[in-house]
Amino acid sequence: MDLLEFENTSALDAELVSKVVDLLTMAIDQHGYASLVVSGGRTPKGFFHLLSQEFLDWSKVTVTLADERWVDADHKDSNEKLVQENLLINEAHGARFVALKNSASSALSGEESIGQDLSTIGRFTVVILGMGDDGHTASLFPGSETLSAGLDKEAGRHCLAVQPLDAPHERMSMTLPRLLDSEQIIVHISGENKGNVLAMADAGDDRFELPIRAVLQQTITPVSVYWAK
Repeated sequence: MDLLEFENTSALDAELVSKVVDLLTMAIDQHGYASLVVSGGRTPKGFFHLLSQEFLDWSKVTVTLADERWVDADHKDSNEKLVQENLLINEAHGARFVALKNSASSALSGEESIGQDLSTIGRFTVVILGMGDDGHTASLFPGSETLSAGLDKEAGRHCLAVQPLDAPHERMSMTLPRLLDSEQIIVHISGENKGNVLAMADAGDDRFELPIRAVLQQTITPVSVYWAK
């Protein structure tokens, strides 16, 4: 795990944008396309706004989400709404977006179709993950009935429906193997509490206790942690 510490979120956002633009540009130059997986929440908003202003060939970039709440795209809790309003604007308005919510009545009934959509993207260029105070990442929650399946590297699933124990809304989450199928993973966090959780994750090895460990302690995909103190 490569840990980069920043004094404030502004410094972190600027450095993270520079890193992501370099990775996307390199992928476009090498392969003719690139892909970016982002996460919801308050933390990435500043990063999204800065990234949206960068000049690159966004028509060759596919953007999707690490997880999504099973709500309509105009719902206040929708991660898609967050991305559409804060990232897929300005220069980035021409990027292709792959949603993790469809018209199915439940996350479970929509799982197969969304898995097929994700399979069209191929290996991701860069995945940016958040982390909760409980050590979850994407919607891989400790104590969830689906956590074991979500962390199973041999399951062959791109995504799975999740019913959080104490969070609202059904979720659709990428599985651990799908998240790891990337050139680079970046964990983006801020604040003292998240720093403490990161230290706890580093001190133990039970990935079911703190699912973020499954990302931080694997050796398949390079991981960097960007933390604003």
